[in-house]
Amino acid sequence: MDALRHGWPIEVAGGPVLLPVETAAAPAAQAQTMLLSAARAATLKLANQREAADPRSPVLIRGAEPFGLGSATAVADPALDLANPLKGPFVAMGMEWTRSAETALELARLAGILPAFLVAPHAAGEPVTVSPADLSAWTDPARLFIATRAQLPTHAAEDAEILVFRKPDDLREHAALVIGKRRAERVPLVRVHSECLTGDVFGSLKCDCGPQLDGALARMATEAAGGGWGALLYLRQEGRGIGLVNKLRAYRLQDQGFDTVDANERLGLPDEARDFPTAAAMLRLIHVDHVRLLTNNPAKVAALEHAGISVVERVPHEQGGNRHNARYLATKRDRAGHLLG
Repeated sequence: MDALRHGWPIEVAGGPVLLPVETAAAPAAQAQTMLLSAARAATLKLANQREAADPRSPVLIRGAEPFGLGSATAVADPALDLANPLKGPFVAMGMEWTRSAETALELARLAGILPAFLVAPHAAGEPVTVSPADLSAWTDPARLFIATRAQLPTHAAEDAEILVFRKPDDLREHAALVIGKRRAERVPLVRVHSECLTGDVFGSLKCDCGPQLDGALARMATEAAGGGWGALLYLRQEGRGIGLVNKLRAYRLQDQGFDTVDANERLGLPDEARDFPTAAAMLRLIHVDHVRLLTNNPAKVAALEHAGISVVERVPHEQGGNRHNARYLATKRDRAGHLLG
């Protein structure tokens, strides 16, 4: 991921050399083919040539002329679609290195860059090698551990404790805020909250994240006052797992009229890429295996259950509606299956 952010080429075992289009540090690089995700390929009208139900699946395209970084960027970045409406012609091609391609696209997502690569480019430089097994090890929630813990009086509750979690080689540090005194006979109220800089810190009205965070802490303080307790898990996975830069790119597309799901798809990124197994691992590390989950998202309930956490109750959590996020909330309800109340 560090190599991709620096714009260096990578070589995933079993596949060709790949150069990230967005960050490429080799300005003279050219290639006859490009690697994209199926979601982005669909916006280029290639879906009929290569059916792909999974928007994360890799698609290899060939152009009539070699791709340079300029033409490749116009293909990869949907923010440039209005300025470059006529692309192609392209054709989707077969691929014998699908697993390597899937690994590369996932690495791009984790690195927070556009999932687009020049394939076997000329003048790209020496590649950094990686294998799909490396990615599997890096994402393994079993490697998570508690790095430290401390008392943290907050506005919501003065008797709170914060715990910080790490994994080897992962620079993201997740946190859990435990409010109230733990009692074995009381199932804790738990909120799994993914980082949202714009909502949590800057008070953005485009989403409901800030009010959901504040509301969850207030609910847990009420639980603690009544003899219960709660835990808020704060996961460092901005933009539902696509990263801050790509989230803001999606915001620009929303300003052009696309909803949240369509904006992510035009970027070639999944609408949902959050890491709920890590949330389950955090709960196990604080010795919690039964929760009352504060959420309107049935998929979050299912994900924790699948990861071995028993959700004994889904507690409705609806906060922060306003005229700026009305379409966003409707999209969560109508296309992501969120419940009302």
